Amino acid sequence: MIKIQLSAMTQARVFKSAWFAKAARKAAIDDAELCSAIRQVMRGQAVSLGVGVYKKRLNSNRYRSIILARTARYWIYEYLFSKTSRDNIDDGELAGFRVLAQGYARLSESQLKEMLQCQSLLEICHDNQKT
Repeated sequence: MIKIQLSAMTQARVFKSAWFAKAARKAAIDDAELCSAIRQVMRGQAVSLGVGVYKKRLNSNRYRSIILARTARYWIYEYLFSKTSRDNIDDGELAGFRVLAQGYARLSESQLKEMLQCQSLLEICHDNQKT
């Protein structure tokens, strides 16, 4: 597990993709749980899959989330699956998530703002506070 400096926690912004938002709503996973889980990820309580991709358990261990990181400032919930429906993501999916994480890492502030305006990303917490 990789630990992120705790001082970075105060500046973290957390987002969820539009797809993830719909899946989380169906799974009854709210934004408060997602913000809490990110704090755990930043303390090293997640599985690092490399190149900015993390796997974190949610909803009393019934679901797995794939989180993409742009350094320790931006965290993006990208994918959600139930433990009962599949064991893990496959190698091809992991490769795709790694590419996507690198793409998010190159986003400018204006591109991020545009993604928020068109609601392809939704901000759920900033500076450890729910938005």
